[in-house]
Amino acid sequence: MPQNPQPLFDTFARFHELSFLGLNSELPVVLGFLRNLPDQTMAIDSYLAVRGFLKSYAGNEATYNSYRTHVERLLLWSALVAEKPLIDLRRKDAEAFMEFCLNPPADWIGPVIKSRFVRVGGRKKLESDSCVVNPDWRPFSSTLAKRERKLAAEMLSELPERPYRMSQGSVAQVFAVCGSFFQHAMDEGLTEVNPFRAVKQKSIYKQRNTLDVASRSLTQLQWNFVIETAELMAAEDPQHERTLFVIATLFSMYLRISDLVGRDNWEPTMGDFRRDSTGNWWFHVVGKGNKAAKISVRDDYVQDYLVRYRRHLRLPPLPSPQDKFPLLTTLRGRAGLSDRHIRLLLQEVFDRSLRRMAAEGWSDDEIDQLRSASLHWLRHTAATFDAPHRDMKDLQADLRHNSLSTTQNTYYNSLDEQRAHSIKGLKV
Repeated sequence: MPQNPQPLFDTFARFHELSFLGLNSELPVVLGFLRNLPDQTMAIDSYLAVRGFLKSYAGNEATYNSYRTHVERLLLWSALVAEKPLIDLRRKDAEAFMEFCLNPPADWIGPVIKSRFVRVGGRKKLESDSCVVNPDWRPFSSTLAKRERKLAAEMLSELPERPYRMSQGSVAQVFAVCGSFFQHAMDEGLTEVNPFRAVKQKSIYKQRNTLDVASRSLTQLQWNFVIETAELMAAEDPQHERTLFVIATLFSMYLRISDLVGRDNWEPTMGDFRRDSTGNWWFHVVGKGNKAAKISVRDDYVQDYLVRYRRHLRLPPLPSPQDKFPLLTTLRGRAGLSDRHIRLLLQEVFDRSLRRMAAEGWSDDEIDQLRSASLHWLRHTAATFDAPHRDMKDLQADLRHNSLSTTQNTYYNSLDEQRAHSIKGLKV
């Protein structure tokens, strides 16, 4: 019996190359692992149940990767730790799995790696090539916070070791994904219970922290340095006009990365900016869950950034609904930019802003958050800045939150600066 966990599902592209009528296209290394598990675990049947779930619920790569992570861990845990069939798990098993996820053993934790399997063969891919498990892969990965990596690089010191800690977002995803798997299994007639939905006290494992957004937002000073740095970069090198446009666009409309990259059924173009009959501008997107939406666009953005970027591209100042020019292109003119490319552009701006603030003598307290900043921080920063000046329902609509309480709890209860200012003058 194999004692160590190994990956069972490959990349999104490879997964869709499988034959879902049988096991003839599975990797031999995967089948060998499953067949060596004890008979009572019904490993092959459990694997087929998970494979069917991923096929039904993973419509795009990001969803597939997220679902695969959690349900694959569950499958491995049921076979190697609980030693029982996946569909036979009950509420106590779900609770035991949650405890396991919060504190996995050391041999289940490893570094973040890019490939789960390694191809054995020459430079040119051949049908005779074989695949082996990447020996560095583990079901759980431990990462250092971006801030700690930046500090270590600045001080030329070794990276500190940190114990594994599952984020609150990941805890919620475990319940959501594993609960969806068992719902799918119930619909397929494989089981009659959903052990994750049966867990009544989910709060034991997850804590809702409505003020967390404050730690993932830039201060007004830091944002001023970021946008000013992007403008200086564009002035120095016209290629960075695109970088400035990306930052201004993400911030101005509270966008997610997928709103710039696009989706399988939608690629953003300049024609997605549309002006209505009263002169108001809207940006039309296809967001999470393939939901179409429109986001209100501030006049300042149109005049100062959209027009500027279009003139750089030698386009008319304002787009028309029939404008099919890609929203973003490579420097060679190819339509679209990858998620990774956009993040690298933004990271260069954050790094330069950090150096500028340090060179101008700002204290470490005023600089520190920039070390942790990421693309998604621009969405939180803009919403935090705008909340005092916008109606809650208007902000909810532009953030595309399903629930008004999400907007309220996240942005209208986290105005720490105002709250602190209101008490400063009061006497004891």
